[in-house]
Amino acid sequence: MSHPEMQIHRVLERYRSTVFAKDLEGFLRLYSENVRIFDTWEAWSYEGKNAWREVIGKWFSSLGEEAVAVTLEDVQVTAGADLAIAGAIVTYAAVSPAGRTLRSIQNRLSVALAREGNDWLIVHEHTSVPIGFDDMRAVTAKVP
Repeated sequence: MSHPEMQIHRVLERYRSTVFAKDLEGFLRLYSENVRIFDTWEAWSYEGKNAWREVIGKWFSSLGEEAVAVTLEDVQVTAGADLAIAGAIVTYAAVSPAGRTLRSIQNRLSVALAREGNDWLIVHEHTSVPIGFDDMRAVTAKVP
């Protein structure tokens, strides 16, 4: 694994840990000021870190005492000197204060990252779920 690939894996680990900690500022430090987000929920897109701050702040505050454990599977990273892409299957699991999993959802996650100074920052994020042909419903768990 190349040095840039290892750095991207560290960004993904910080994504996981800051979500679990509900660390809004730490989470937002992963993103470029002009990030564009295509999220699965609510809006067609979120333009810029301030728009993303509002959404993530609402998400974290809605959790109450619960935490969200993020698991990344099938992570694929392609990285050059200043630009990288990564994709993964991500599971978001709500966890009670006692550590019990309450519910979970899976998404497909793709991120584009650019080197800004010494940091790798997410400049584009895209989450999605497939839609069933027969019922037009979101498929929120990976089918083997």
